[in-house]
Amino acid sequence: MEFTASQIAGILEGEVEGNPEIAVHKLAKIEEGEKGSLTFLANPKYTPYIYSTEASITIVNKDFVPEQTLSTTLIKVDDAYKSFSKLLEYYNQVKNNKTGIEEPVFMSDSAIHGSDFYMGAFSYLGNDVTIGDNVKIYPNVYVGDNVIIGNDVVVFAGAKIYSESVIGNGCVIHSGAIIGADGFGFTPNSNGEYTKVPQTGNVILEDHVDVGAGTTIDRATLGSTILRRGVKLDNQIQIAHNVEIGEHTAIAAQTGIAGSTKIGRHCMIGGQVGIVGHITIGDRVKIQAQSGIGRNVKDDEVLQGSPALNYGDYNKSYVHFKNLPKLVNRVEEIEKQSKREQKAT
Repeated sequence: MEFTASQIAGILEGEVEGNPEIAVHKLAKIEEGEKGSLTFLANPKYTPYIYSTEASITIVNKDFVPEQTLSTTLIKVDDAYKSFSKLLEYYNQVKNNKTGIEEPVFMSDSAIHGSDFYMGAFSYLGNDVTIGDNVKIYPNVYVGDNVIIGNDVVVFAGAKIYSESVIGNGCVIHSGAIIGADGFGFTPNSNGEYTKVPQTGNVILEDHVDVGAGTTIDRATLGSTILRRGVKLDNQIQIAHNVEIGEHTAIAAQTGIAGSTKIGRHCMIGGQVGIVGHITIGDRVKIQAQSGIGRNVKDDEVLQGSPALNYGDYNKSYVHFKNLPKLVNRVEEIEKQSKREQKAT
């Protein structure tokens, strides 16, 4: 795909300084720009590169005034970083705007879909599946019976959506994600073996939820596992049965959340965090990476460590921990001195 400077300026509501007809077909860092590429300058420390870049077009802030001759065409905007992000989003929309049904696929006669639908090869739609408008299902995707998918949803290659799941509008599910696998429900019997507890619930993703690659969200034992509007999940996360995650909470990779835990709104959870089951975490909580959460957490707490402590207390304690060898040496020296004094008396 090629875009001219004038077309890009139109999308960004910017002003062209240079050749409005020059075209680009790829994106690049400003220090690696070459002919036919588009880049941007937002951080002042990268300003020297604008005089040497070979990028055909550079997006800059309106207040940028060059001090040397430029070979790149400028597009001046209010905020170069935001404008470049907007352009990336537009580019992705154009690139991923596939429609039609490839072959071979399996689609149940009872499955229905809306307009501008795309279904990649070797994908499967089960009985009574309902899919909205502008949904893109990439190759090798499995969608089980009675699944409901809203509008403007993207399901990337190899994702699996088990039966009864509900996917809201504007959701993105990345490759290898599994929505609706059985919760880890087993009960020991008199023989010391485990009996399976049927998992009869489902998973609900509200609008604008992103699910990273390789992430698993288990169906509820009864009721629903629920991710509220705007939740963002990184790759390789485990969400257990009957968990509920509040609006606009973001969780980094390799975090595990055990069953029936409730997490509030606008929380930020770092990578490799472990959270036990059947607890409640409040709103706007921040949990540092590799922390272990084994208790209820109040609104606005910031935690670190395993088991997790208040973030400030953790840092104070860590200072002492780092100095522990010195403290041990001091105690030993005091004990030796004490013994010498006792012998002397």
